[in-house]
Amino acid sequence: MMDLIVAPCGVVTAIYAEAIDLRSLGTTTITRASHVEPDETGQWFAQMVDGPTLGPFSKRSEALAAEIDWLTRHRLNPTEETGNSSESATTNL
Repeated sequence: MMDLIVAPCGVVTAIYAEAIDLRSLGTTTITRASHVEPDETGQWFAQMVDGPTLGPFSKRSEALAAEIDWLTRHRLNPTEETGNSSESATTNL
């Protein structure tokens, strides 16, 4: 599943995935919003660009799920400022 948020001005924001070819919507800009990396002990963390560090998690999949949840709630919520999110794309329609 891939949520697309369309602003009144026609800008589409989404957490990047390959579910659809976003280029079919227009010019695309992709920026990084987060990094998921392990530490020296093998614990996983999701570092949000201009946001918190989530974790530690024992599995990478847990960190990725937390990353997607945080980005969805804080970057894609249409009632909040959406801004550009990494692993997200902004498209002008």
